Amino acid sequence: MKLFTLPFVVFCAVSNLSATTISGIVFNDANGNGLRDKSEVGMKGVVISDQVTVVQTDVNGFYQIPATKGFGFVFISLPQGFKSSRSFYHKVDLGSNNAQVDFPLVKTSTHTQFTFIHASDTHISDNSLDRMQKFKAVVDSVRPDFVLVTGDLVKDALRVPEKEATSLFELYKTETLKFSVPIWNVPGNHEIFGIERELSKVSAQHPLYGRKMYRSYLGPDYYSFNYGGIHFIALNSLEFDDMWYYGSIDSVQRAWLKKDLAALPPTTPVITFQHVPFLSGGLSISGYTETGPGRTLEREKGQLKFRHVVSNAHEVITILQTHPFPLALAGHHHSRQKFFLETEGQQTRFEQTAAVVGPVVNEGALKMPSGVVVYQVKDGEIDEGVFVTIK
Repeated sequence: MKLFTLPFVVFCAVSNLSATTISGIVFNDANGNGLRDKSEVGMKGVVISDQVTVVQTDVNGFYQIPATKGFGFVFISLPQGFKSSRSFYHKVDLGSNNAQVDFPLVKTSTHTQFTFIHASDTHISDNSLDRMQKFKAVVDSVRPDFVLVTGDLVKDALRVPEKEATSLFELYKTETLKFSVPIWNVPGNHEIFGIERELSKVSAQHPLYGRKMYRSYLGPDYYSFNYGGIHFIALNSLEFDDMWYYGSIDSVQRAWLKKDLAALPPTTPVITFQHVPFLSGGLSISGYTETGPGRTLEREKGQLKFRHVVSNAHEVITILQTHPFPLALAGHHHSRQKFFLETEGQQTRFEQTAAVVGPVVNEGALKMPSGVVVYQVKDGEIDEGVFVTIK
């Protein structure tokens, strides 16, 4: 049953008030019909967010986000041992006075052992559908509990017109709906619609410009969920100035991250997944590129910085280290890389997977194969991962 890739949209009546209050009930949907029956009780302590404010449900399962400052979504950080009988997020009409959004949850087994796949850089287009089919074949063979896809989902929305970009997003949604397990997505640089305006001919005032197209098709571009005793955090690791992107976690997202972590028990392990990595050997492998669309450096608010890693990684990692932080996953560099950083009282593995779309040969004729990484988790311990090549 597909739970996370098909958006369920909630539209609310428009009023003259500009501040929207979002409220609702999180309840145990015992019969799975998506409706709250008289015998179905509310769930206490479940985290709900609009990507800015983070709240928890009260003893009756009620939550309220007054005067939302979010981006038109409300989502649930799925609690341990439950799945959503609808979607984990809903769209909200920010022109309304009040939005009522309930979250029916269905109880599942409490897993202490599970498997997930980390994939990245599908770059889907009509010409690469065979790669998606081979990727699906790997998933069907492994039968993981879920899949994380860390960005560059579509071939290109950066530098193409709206019609081409939307057709690629629609293709990605169509193909991922064919998978038999939940798919959790984050955006990459190729999902930032139209910002290379000299090529895309898209206005900066376009209603889907920048991050808005991803949100329109795939929902929140950062969020969290819980599974098997692990707290998974999806991050959007990209910002852009004028016509160029760079790796960074913006201030609104950092503030949300602190609130999201504060709602967790301090001993809960955290795994992050994003497109541009915090740290990467990809800079050494690729070498220095002075000019062009893929150049190594970019000005970030006037300061020249590396653009293919998260420039404020130290700040974000410091926030994350308030909890056990064993694993950070990313893509972008089209090659599997793994190393760890030892800090005082904490060891974190920073790992990237290869590109689903195909292998890569760099300037030194090193060939990086296409593939995904399969991870096994048991009692909160994450194994080293097995790289599965996509031929």
